[in-house]
Amino acid sequence: MPVTSPFHPNAWFRLGRGPRYQQLQRHISAAILSGDLAPDDQLPPERELAELAQISRVTVRKAVTLLVADGLIEQRQGAGSFVRSAAPKLEQSLSSLISFTENMSVRGMTSTSTVLSRGIFAPSPQEILALGLSSQDRVTRIKRLRQTDDAPMAVELSSLPQDILPIPDDVETSLYAVLRKNSCAPTRAIQRVTAINLERSEAELLKLPEGSAVLKIERTGYLATGRPIEFTSGLYRSDTYDFVSELR
Repeated sequence: MPVTSPFHPNAWFRLGRGPRYQQLQRHISAAILSGDLAPDDQLPPERELAELAQISRVTVRKAVTLLVADGLIEQRQGAGSFVRSAAPKLEQSLSSLISFTENMSVRGMTSTSTVLSRGIFAPSPQEILALGLSSQDRVTRIKRLRQTDDAPMAVELSSLPQDILPIPDDVETSLYAVLRKNSCAPTRAIQRVTAINLERSEAELLKLPEGSAVLKIERTGYLATGRPIEFTSGLYRSDTYDFVSELR
C-alpha cells in the first residue's frame, strides 16, 4: 500500500487528536475545501478506503456519514460517494459599504439573524484602539449568526460606542438599517481580509468541521466627520462566499 496515498494514516491520523472517524472526516473536509478533491470527484469505495486508511469499514462509514451531513459529500445510489458540486458562491464587493442583509436582498434571497449575545460592556483593548475610546467608555456589542435561506453563512461580532447604539435590542436583522434610522451610519470603512481555521464553537455554528478554513473580515466604519463608530469582526464560509474588489 503506497504511503503516498492521501488516505494513508500518515496523512491524517495523529495520536490524541480525537477518534479516527473524526480525524478522517476533517482530513477529507480540508481536501475538499482546499480544492485537492474537486466537485464530482469520487471517493474510493468503502472497502478500498478502509484498506487505504487502515481502519474498519464501520469507521469509514461514520466519517462519510458526517461528510454527507455537512453537505460536502453526496451518495449516489449504485455509484458511490462523490464530492458535492459546489453551488455558485455569493459575491460581495469590498468597495461597497452595504450590510449583509442588503447584500442578500439585492440577490433576491432572504436573510435572517440569530442574536447570540448582546449588551453594553467595558471596551476591550482592540475596541479602544479601533474606536478611539478610553477605558472609561462603554461599547455596545452584538454577536449574530447570519443566515441565508436558513443556511448559516457568517458569524459577526459588532462593537459600537454606547452613544451611537445605546439600546442593543434595537438590532434584530440589519445593524446598518438601525444606524441609518438614527442618522449615524458609516459613510466609509476599512476592511482587512485574512484566512483562518475555525475553532470548535464557531465551527458548530457554521455547521463546518473544526479546523475548516474561513474568511475573517475585520471592518472599521467611519462617519463623514472621520469618527470611527463601528468595529465588526466576522467569520464567513469560504465555500459559499467570495469578496470581490474592483481596482481602478
